[in-house]
Amino acid sequence: MTTEVLDVRPLRKPDKHPTIFSVYDGLARGESFVLVNNHNPLHLREEFEAEHRGSYGWDYLERGPREWRIQITKLASSPLPRVLCNTLAVTSTASEPGDAGAAWKLETRRRDLDSNIIRLPAGGTIEAHTGPDLDVLIHVLAGSGELTTELDTVPLEAGALVWLPRRSRRQFTAGSDGLSYLTVHRQRQALTLTAPGPS
Repeated sequence: MTTEVLDVRPLRKPDKHPTIFSVYDGLARGESFVLVNNHNPLHLREEFEAEHRGSYGWDYLERGPREWRIQITKLASSPLPRVLCNTLAVTSTASEPGDAGAAWKLETRRRDLDSNIIRLPAGGTIEAHTGPDLDVLIHVLAGSGELTTELDTVPLEAGALVWLPRRSRRQFTAGSDGLSYLTVHRQRQALTLTAPGPS
């Protein structure tokens, strides 16, 4: 079987990584291709680690200085299940008043879900707002607080699994020990801009 050679040097920079991943996606398990580039593609390697950790091979055949050749092999038919983070480690340190926000987020490029770990310091709030047009599941990891809805207040404590229906009104307030929770929801669709039609 002949190994395909993909020389990305003539390609425009924005086209290189999408082309490489497209070729990789087309491989069967055990197949490989040889990437030819004019530099050591360290950023590409980081992307492979983020997307395909443990399920691909990366072998340098030639290390520059003008030409780099790397054999990239598909070791598994799909990305492997893996641990993304330790939520205990993320939530174990005390947060300061200015630390509110996402302490962790899911960053793989191709996914169906979005997920974040949100941390609020003691007394911190996420002001009242109407949620997006998607359902959100929240798991309280540490601390305590309150979820204020249109009609009532729901106490939050570690272990609580909370359903936020799409477009529901909500406000979060952390208790005296702060509040950390994991959110999971369908990935939001990117906003598509279209040019106006002829007048």
